Amino acid sequence: MRSLEDLFAYGMVVRHGGFTAAAQAMHTSKSALSKRVSRLELRLGVRLIERSARGFRVTAVGAEVATHAETIMASAEEAERAARLLTSAPRGTLRIACPPGLLHTALADVLSRFACRYPDIRLAVTVSNRRVDLVEEPFDLAIRARERPEPESSLVVRKLGISRRILVAAPAYLAARPAILSPEDLQGEQLLTLAEDAEAAEWTLLRSDGARRSVEFMPRFTATDFSLVNRAALAGVGIALVTEAVCRPFLETKTLTHVLPDWFASESLVYLAFTSRRGLLPATRALIDYLASELPGHLQ
Repeated sequence: MRSLEDLFAYGMVVRHGGFTAAAQAMHTSKSALSKRVSRLELRLGVRLIERSARGFRVTAVGAEVATHAETIMASAEEAERAARLLTSAPRGTLRIACPPGLLHTALADVLSRFACRYPDIRLAVTVSNRRVDLVEEPFDLAIRARERPEPESSLVVRKLGISRRILVAAPAYLAARPAILSPEDLQGEQLLTLAEDAEAAEWTLLRSDGARRSVEFMPRFTATDFSLVNRAALAGVGIALVTEAVCRPFLETKTLTHVLPDWFASESLVYLAFTSRRGLLPATRALIDYLASELPGHLQ
């Protein structure tokens, strides 16, 4: 490393045409700069500069070495320029991982508004239920929904809110069926759930007073995406267990009805995961702060 520093010092002397001007540019002393050049000459075993009372002259070997020194200096200056550019304002590419059940809610609109607000930031969103490895894979940030954050010492977690799953159905479906007044009344109904296959499933429903009921059933419709399950409920296929964020717009327009409103499934914590608070690029920090500001209201 010291040899590169000495080479850089030599390049500055040649670039500025003398030790005095180079020392001023480097905010160091002329003697310190002279020692660096002498040390480089000793290491290389050649004379780079011929010194005299009238100044100095770069030798033929010194001119060749100066060419390489200039290349190193230019690379260092470009590295500094790139670092300043990336740390001065939010810009660059952000790679985000997100589960589909969250993206098809308010998050899609929030990310779109963020992209409009920061035109110099490019967003690359990977939508998958797979848990990505933020250390080994090229992701800057992951948005996750779990009953509890997974313990990972290498990650920082920032809470966004709570995601609750509730029961909904189309009014037309409910009008044609007996009244559903308790979890036991779900037996024999057409039930729609998040799953990878149509095998026997079980819901655990909770009530705020601590009551708990289990409902075992053979699903009428399954999907790995809450929005698809919700769409099936809208079509009148049956009663679905979906996140409030997915079904809320349809509850507000009364195209879906909240079934057993006193009961809900286990809550999931929605949170951001990233590798470190220190050294975050402005673009990453901007997205973290934006999501923390915009998303919690949609998750309540």
